[in-house]
Amino acid sequence: MKTQKSFFELKGGTYTQVGDVVLPDLSIGEVEERPIGKHGRMRKCYLKEQHPVLYSELLLSGKLYSHLLEIDEACVERMELLVYQMAKREGVTEALKVANQMEWVRRMNSIRSRSEEIVLKELVYNEDAEEANS
Repeated sequence: MKTQKSFFELKGGTYTQVGDVVLPDLSIGEVEERPIGKHGRMRKCYLKEQHPVLYSELLLSGKLYSHLLEIDEACVERMELLVYQMAKREGVTEALKVANQMEWVRRMNSIRSRSEEIVLKELVYNEDAEEANS
C-alpha cells in the first residue's frame, strides 16, 4: 500500500513517534539570548492588545523577538540623545549639579520624563513603525 506524503514531508519535514502519537519535528530556529528591555516589553503588550494580527504574524514568522529587540535598542538610543540635547539646551550642567543638587535632580527628572513620553509616542506606540520594522 502506497502512502501519500503530506505537504510537510514534501517540504522536507520529518516526524517522530512518541508513544502512540506521531509528532512533527518543529523548531523555532536560532533565538538570541539577550533580554528584552522595558520598551520592548511595552511594544509586545501594545502589539498583542491593539494589533493581534500583526503580533501573530511576527510571532509565527519568528521575527517578533528581533523586532522587540530592535525597538528596545532604538528607544534607548533615542532617550540618551534626547536627554543630552534637552539638558544642553536648558542649561542643566555639572556646574548646576554642584551648585544646587536638588534643582539639578528636579530638572533632570523633568527632562527624562519628557524624553520618555516622546520615545513612547514615536517608537513604542507608533503604528507606522509596525510596517517599517516587520
